[in-house]
Amino acid sequence: EVQLVESGGGLVQAGDSLRLSCVASGSTFSSLTINWIRQAPGKGPEWLSSSEGNDGRTAYAESVQGRFTISRDNAKNTLYLQMNRLKPEDTAVYYCAGMKYWCSGYVCYDKILYDYWGQGTQVTVSS
Repeated sequence: EVQLVESGGGLVQAGDSLRLSCVASGSTFSSLTINWIRQAPGKGPEWLSSSEGNDGRTAYAESVQGRFTISRDNAKNTLYLQMNRLKPEDTAVYYCAGMKYWCSGYVCYDKILYDYWGQGTQVTVSS
């Protein structure tokens, strides 16, 4: 069983940066696809980015392309999301989620697709 724990959220101003972390327990982290998904108040979940553990593939939603960067350190069982030029519309709870297969694109928002799902970290961006 893999557990995912996010951290790094907080309250920032528009234009600021934050780096989220997702730490995984267990020994299978490097073989997993780990994605970032967020859910804004009153809205459905939104897939943001994917990271494949073995071949290094990454993917981004258009809404964050060029502002957010996903990376991982398999030796530390940790996934990161560097978020730059934050906007008020980035305000949401951010989740990391893991699966055994590659999934990228807007359809990857659904929790049912994932084998592992973190508890989330709140990001609030003030204008």
